[in-house]
Amino acid sequence: MPPPFEHILYEKREHVAYVTLNRPQVMNALHPPLYAELNQAWVEVIDDDQVWAAVLTGAGDRAFSAGSDLKWRVEDADENELRNPTHATSDVLDNCHKPIIAAINGYAVGGGLELALTCDLIVAASTAQLGLPEARRGLLADRGGVFRLPRRLPYHLAMGMILTGRLVGAQEAHTMGLVNQVAAEAEPVMDVAQRWVEQILECGPLAVQAAKQAVTKTMDLSVSQALSQLEDLSAVRRLRDSQDYAEGPKAFAEKRKPEWKGR
Repeated sequence: MPPPFEHILYEKREHVAYVTLNRPQVMNALHPPLYAELNQAWVEVIDDDQVWAAVLTGAGDRAFSAGSDLKWRVEDADENELRNPTHATSDVLDNCHKPIIAAINGYAVGGGLELALTCDLIVAASTAQLGLPEARRGLLADRGGVFRLPRRLPYHLAMGMILTGRLVGAQEAHTMGLVNQVAAEAEPVMDVAQRWVEQILECGPLAVQAAKQAVTKTMDLSVSQALSQLEDLSAVRRLRDSQDYAEGPKAFAEKRKPEWKGR
């Protein structure tokens, strides 16, 4: 199990890890201590073979995350580091082949939206607001926002958000293709996330992981290049060599539900 956390909550139920940003008093604003704990949580998700999916959300109903903790930035951050940041060439989630769902309650802006963009599915409360308002603060969405949003949306839709800093509501985000599903009015967004989790858990966990790695690692390749590299992917090899790879067809032939082992 991961160590006790101060700024996030980590809970595992059955085969699902639930990670909650837990600074509701500041709308789950993000600062380095929280990012450090979040990285520890993702390492736990990656390393635990009994975790087959994860859900990321924020404590309270006001915000998934209001983005960077600007008060911390003014009072505690190193000015030189702010003006001369070093950017990691990869994220811990680059090595996570397990599906992650962002459940957005309230605001997901700035770094909050950047976190959601690292996830595979996004569901949102009907009152959610999403955006990258950094330009309105004279800042830059440099934790992936300016790179990931244009990879999730058509160019002009992404630039409309980035260059104006405007926020979009949940329904507009769904229409744009940024959000998979919007909760009904007054419906808890976690209920929507849980329905997606249940559908994912009906699938073979190693098949899901292989599919995610195949998509994410070959997205920028031609189809022929991707096919030539498919069998070299670690999650694909693990699937091919697993008991689950035989269980699915066997269960279908026997007209029963498969019993996935994750091995």
